[in-house]
Amino acid sequence: MFCRYFCFFSLCLFLPTQRRCFLGHVPDLRSSDTTSLPGFENLTVGYNKYLRPYFGGEPVQIAMSMDIASISSISESDMDYTATIYLRQRWTDPRLVFHGNKSFTLDARLVELLWVPDTYIVESKRSFLHDVTVGNRLIRLFSNGTILYALRITTTVACNMDLSKYPMDTQTCRLQLESWGYDENDVIFTWLRGNDSVHGIEKLRLSQYTVEHYYTLVSKSQQETGSYPRLILQFELRRNVLYFILETYVPSTLLVMLSWVSFWITLDSVPARTCIGVTTVLSMTTLMIGSRSSLSKTNCFIKAIDVYLGICFSFIFGALVEYAVAHYSSSQKCAAEAPPEGPANELTKEMEEVNIANILNSSITSYKQKISFTSIEISSDNVNCSDLTMKTHEKIKCVLRNKMHRIIGYFTIQNPSNVDHYSKLLFPLFFMLVNVFYWAYYLYF
Repeated sequence: MFCRYFCFFSLCLFLPTQRRCFLGHVPDLRSSDTTSLPGFENLTVGYNKYLRPYFGGEPVQIAMSMDIASISSISESDMDYTATIYLRQRWTDPRLVFHGNKSFTLDARLVELLWVPDTYIVESKRSFLHDVTVGNRLIRLFSNGTILYALRITTTVACNMDLSKYPMDTQTCRLQLESWGYDENDVIFTWLRGNDSVHGIEKLRLSQYTVEHYYTLVSKSQQETGSYPRLILQFELRRNVLYFILETYVPSTLLVMLSWVSFWITLDSVPARTCIGVTTVLSMTTLMIGSRSSLSKTNCFIKAIDVYLGICFSFIFGALVEYAVAHYSSSQKCAAEAPPEGPANELTKEMEEVNIANILNSSITSYKQKISFTSIEISSDNVNCSDLTMKTHEKIKCVLRNKMHRIIGYFTIQNPSNVDHYSKLLFPLFFMLVNVFYWAYYLYF
């Protein structure tokens, strides 16, 4: 019997005033009023949490501020960043005014009994409220009816990035807060203290970025269902390029300089020069693949680092091609200058001369009355094109042929050893010139 009365008394003790019971009388829970805040029954009598303050009248002014606790990761491949923020919202509800000049911090679970704004994070991919050890929420009630509602949120937000200047890029990301269901006729969003409403972002230390600037904006989102208030925090992130200089730019430059070592090795050292050329090409290929592996999902972008690696690869490959050209020209010149050896070679040479003489004699007797462009082509380079017997089109062909012979003569390698001599000067000169244009464009334009 004692246990029965004790349980009944405990049930009555935890019910609001409107539901308090007396000994011997069990209340009818089905006929109870709207649930009210314990200790504030006089304020919440008739309070409807489904209706905003000033319902049917002026819009509710909601002032916001936030602290950026951390930005844990910025992903170029997924085009997003993950941040933990402390979001604070303030508004005034005249239905909760009470006498005095004190403020009361309420249990966060009582937020279910109050009207709160339906604020959401625009372009959020994933978000959650922290709940260790309890839900990380704060409700503070002031005597003038002002409510402070604070949340601890971790969110992953999309950030459209322009990676054309990667890794010398500066990205602009946004954190946008907007009302989901209440348009500007119902609620108005404002920053509590302008740019001073955001704290903590200037103290962030990120692995690859440095926060350059940040500022707050007030905007509107025009949707089909109406115009909704929106608050924007915009911040610029500048990538730290020192890591990429040590990791990619310096090794690729050293590989280019290593390929120039072959210019100081004689043309006869085929294994040495071939080994240097092939090794540098393969090493450069491996470096290019490694630099793109970290951004596998953004390969559609032509980034600044890809341009530089492509330049370095071109110079390394050019050094290998230079040796191939020089060695081929040298072998051809040696073959042309080599004297014949032995009686067999002399006999072969005599037979070739007889055959050539017979062919020329038969050609001259058959076509001695004819002059054609073919006969001009087998003549010497310096053909006299002022012959009066030539027709106009034949003279034009003759002049063009002489011009082509002169142009080809300019590019004919007379001394293959000079190829290495010129390469020692031209390759470093052009590489430095390209570097000047590269760094000037990507750093200042």
